[in-house]
Amino acid sequence: MLRDIINCTNVKDEIKEETSAEERKRVFEAVSDYLDSKNKNKINYNKVPVSGKVIGKEEILNAVDACLDGWFTEGRFNKEFENKMSNFLGIKYFLTCNSGSSANLLAISALCSNQLGNKKLNKGDEIITCAMGFPTTINPIIQNGLIPVFLDAKISNYNINETLLEKALTKKTKAIFIAHTLGNPFNLNKIKKFAEKYNLYLIEDCCDALGAEYNGKNVGTFGDIATLSFYPAHHITMGEGGGIFCKSSKLKKIIESIRDWGRDCWCETGCDNTCKKRFNWKLGQLPHGYDHKYTYSNLGYNLKITDIQAAIGLAQFSRLEEFIEKRRKNFLYLNNLLFKLKKHFILPKATANSKPSWFGFPLTIKSNSKINRHHLVNYLEENGISTRLLFGGNIIKQPYMLKQEYRVVGDLSISNRIMKNSFWIGIYPGLRKKHLLHTYKTLEKYCELYS
Repeated sequence: MLRDIINCTNVKDEIKEETSAEERKRVFEAVSDYLDSKNKNKINYNKVPVSGKVIGKEEILNAVDACLDGWFTEGRFNKEFENKMSNFLGIKYFLTCNSGSSANLLAISALCSNQLGNKKLNKGDEIITCAMGFPTTINPIIQNGLIPVFLDAKISNYNINETLLEKALTKKTKAIFIAHTLGNPFNLNKIKKFAEKYNLYLIEDCCDALGAEYNGKNVGTFGDIATLSFYPAHHITMGEGGGIFCKSSKLKKIIESIRDWGRDCWCETGCDNTCKKRFNWKLGQLPHGYDHKYTYSNLGYNLKITDIQAAIGLAQFSRLEEFIEKRRKNFLYLNNLLFKLKKHFILPKATANSKPSWFGFPLTIKSNSKINRHHLVNYLEENGISTRLLFGGNIIKQPYMLKQEYRVVGDLSISNRIMKNSFWIGIYPGLRKKHLLHTYKTLEKYCELYS
């Protein structure tokens, strides 16, 4: 499908080899013929990846379309992708970035911006988070000189134990930053009420949870800022990529600034003088009229994506609801099979009032079982079934955390148990019922042999 090039004179001037509609059509036909002629690999139902990308012809054609523009930084595809994600989520502002990890960095860094005045987070402030999770939910807290306060998880839904929130509260507590684990929402009702009661920022890490709902609303729309990942393992992909979204125009402007080198200018890529006073600003200790495009109000980075990535993401977006529904169906099918093994494993439970968008299927070996996780996951891998542990387990046990400053509330016994006895297996949209049946049969056989 042909699209108009972004409406910006500078962009049009910069494109060196804009192809005509007829030339593009010939290119698309040639690429389409090539893709059709590729041998289709026979599906191996005995090989069950834990995750993976599901792409078709449209993703490749979109990438070619973007390449033919000759404009590789953010452009028309990115603008369309951001608009569609914003509408899907029901949120006012959505910005792309180069990874979910960068999105998390942007979220915390934005809350530390001087532009927030007395509402900014300051070095030494405490951020409540979960001890069981992925490192890049935690790392931006540490990088910004803030103190993570670790609470335990729950074995039922693998999310933070919200009953510990009051115990974690001090005068230094300023925010809550937690993930919706494996696409299963945390208890947003209690956590949002707690945040509002004590005037705390709430940041939702939705990197594994695109399309998950709580009380009929998309996760990510409850807090102040939320994040997404578009890595190949996630719900949709653009190769590498991420997103960050919010309701506040002030936060949006700060996030955009930090993503775009920290600059004060908000011109889109390839555009100049959007503010109509490019050489008439007086900011900081710079001389009057210093070029607004080179004026920096935040400590920033370059965390943008290319338009080629956005083009791939746009094609993936058209299949998003299909992918979410397939994940839910795969989860339900596997859950029904594994119910027969419930004496060996704790099966996952959706959080009350939620509709998960499952990223994976977590299992925890019961304490009275003779099953050894190390032996089991090796057995599964040998039989073609990929596994993953539940991210960093108890994160404070990780090597890099040994010299970091943090505070712990409680004994983290459940996080330790998850670290030792839990793992997850695949249910992503590329898997069919025969794959999941192979997973079940292999687990069943293992239990017969070794339990």
